[in-house]
Amino acid sequence: QVHLVESGGGSVQSGGSLKVSCAVSGYTYSWFCMGWWRQVPGKEREWVATINDEGVIRYLDSVKGRFTISHDNAENTLNLQMNNLAPDDSGMYYCALDVASAKCPVLIGTGGHGMDYWGKGTRVTVSA
Repeated sequence: QVHLVESGGGSVQSGGSLKVSCAVSGYTYSWFCMGWWRQVPGKEREWVATINDEGVIRYLDSVKGRFTISHDNAENTLNLQMNNLAPDDSGMYYCALDVASAKCPVLIGTGGHGMDYWGKGTRVTVSA
């Protein structure tokens, strides 16, 4: 059974940094599409970044140059390093996994519906 568990959320002031991680268990295959989405109450879930097993990475325009997504194969962990955070970056951050690496390009700009597995999320709060 596949489980995704996010960690690392918290509260920071504008301009600060946080790193959120997603530990994957129960899935050990080398092919994947993984990503981060975020959501605030009353809004649709927003795509933030994705990475696949070929190392193809895509970012939401507003986070380019500030966020870095990475996958640690040895630890089977997905990371998102977030720098120069702004209040608009606040939200619940969810990681997701799909076993079809080719799905990644299709997910850009979407709410991630159809991804095979989701974590329960970790909250990020950025104060002005």
